[in-house]
Amino acid sequence: MILETPDKATLEDALRLAIESREFVQVIGPCEVVYVGRAASLTESGEYVVMLKPDGSLQVHGARGVKPINWQPKTDDLRVTRDEDDRVMLLAERRSPSELVQITFFEPRLMIALELRDEKVFQLHGSEAQMHEALKRNLSSLEIGLTLLEHELPVGVGDIDIYARDAQGCVVVIEIKRSKASQEAVHQLERYVSAVRLQLPPLFSAGVRGILAAPDISKPARKQLERLGLEFKVFTALPEEPKTVPQTGLFELA
Repeated sequence: MILETPDKATLEDALRLAIESREFVQVIGPCEVVYVGRAASLTESGEYVVMLKPDGSLQVHGARGVKPINWQPKTDDLRVTRDEDDRVMLLAERRSPSELVQITFFEPRLMIALELRDEKVFQLHGSEAQMHEALKRNLSSLEIGLTLLEHELPVGVGDIDIYARDAQGCVVVIEIKRSKASQEAVHQLERYVSAVRLQLPPLFSAGVRGILAAPDISKPARKQLERLGLEFKVFTALPEEPKTVPQTGLFELA
């Protein structure tokens, strides 16, 4: 997820979702940092990079130097709230020893939230172009009744991998990923589906389906996909080519 100059409500909701999903988060822009614990400190308002890792550790970096200007190596509780001036605040609390880092965001310029994985990720063999070509020739491996209409169809916000029609006549937008699908893949599919709906007559736009095809999908991405009414289909192997019987030129005599 990448948000440019998010408003207060968007920033608040995105931070809560990222914390719940244990994502890696960066918020860049003017903020104020207050620390209360074994000592007390106030970092003057300025442009900082606030970094929150999946394990709950927190760092605040300035424009210079390697070391953060404030940090929490471990947090027991992370909360997002508003202060008396209705500004978004991130509270990072540690119970032993008792410490609290309070970050007040003014007008953040950028927020990034993404899933970092330490484990090895399953990825399909073959290039993306080979995957597209194989799926084009055998769309029924993804869903029975799919018919190819266009491949890499430009729609203004990018190129749709597979543009198809299902057995009921509905338009289907398919986005293919070689490895585990993330929230960014969901955003990409949503943009394509929205673009297609705008271009179709109202009678047909409501029936446009969006399918994200990948070996796996992250939990935050699946939740977001379901909220948007889009679909996920497991795609773990390249479709096999239709088998043909070799022609030998021989025939049997009756």
